[in-house]
Amino acid sequence: METRRTLLVDAFADEPLAGNVAGVVPDVGELSEDRMGRIAAELGASETAFLLDAGEGADERLRYFTPSTEVDLCGHATIATYGALFAEGAIDAGDRTLRTNVGDLEITIDDDGTVWMRQNPPTVDVIEPDSGSDGDSGGGLDADRLGDALGIDPAALRDVGADLPVAVASTGLPWLVVPVNFLERLGEAEPDMAAIEAITEAHDVAGVYAFTFDALDAESTLHGRAFAPAIGVPEDPVTGTASGAVGAYLREVGAFDGDFPDELRFEQGHFLDRPGHVRVRVAGDVVRVGGEAVVSMDGELRVPADDDSGEIIEA
Repeated sequence: METRRTLLVDAFADEPLAGNVAGVVPDVGELSEDRMGRIAAELGASETAFLLDAGEGADERLRYFTPSTEVDLCGHATIATYGALFAEGAIDAGDRTLRTNVGDLEITIDDDGTVWMRQNPPTVDVIEPDSGSDGDSGGGLDADRLGDALGIDPAALRDVGADLPVAVASTGLPWLVVPVNFLERLGEAEPDMAAIEAITEAHDVAGVYAFTFDALDAESTLHGRAFAPAIGVPEDPVTGTASGAVGAYLREVGAFDGDFPDELRFEQGHFLDRPGHVRVRVAGDVVRVGGEAVVSMDGELRVPADDDSGEIIEA
């Protein structure tokens, strides 16, 4: 029976048991897609990154699996992987090229171990309240429907909706961005996961990122919460792909008076007792997210032979 070194790494955090935990398998070898999926399910992290040979033109290649499916890109698992590789001396500070299912991305590691991930050029599509179809098919998105799905008083959404619209934003993985007026309202959220899943599937997004400028830390730009039940993640503690998309969204909708800030700081995870923060830089079509990572577990996982023994037998 084979073994594989497996790590649990807390991304967007400067101490263990905070931020967003990711599984990292630094030596995939001949693992099949099925066994990668089963390892991700065993580790139980919201995403696990598998490091593969990149081939020509890139330094590393990563594939990402939730406990139930493969996803094309995961920001916190990327930060976790490169933070762990840097911490053990496997790579040096500087620039790297990462190959993913959404293309090649630029990675930069600062001398202090901060990992920066350049995401894909952003897209932001504002959704009008009466867009789409009515009923249960997932089309229409007014404050009442979103409030019911998120378990937030719809008035908390209407209060900011005139200045900050709901939109689908993407820097490689699309998210539905929903502004909320106050942190108290965002903290009271009790999402209806079935309703969230219906909305995300109808709008072809990974999940819903709800945020408020009413942050806990005076240095933070906003406080966010991310719900992605359609990909097996009811609530993600700290979300890199969504943070990059939201940074692009804030610029697109003119969220700030005067010049757009050189760097944004998004806090997340506090309502799950896993506080963390993401640094975001937006300049033209270049969006970067950055953060630290800490290895919380380093061990070996026994992996069974790749045969039919794990298949479900139907009567």
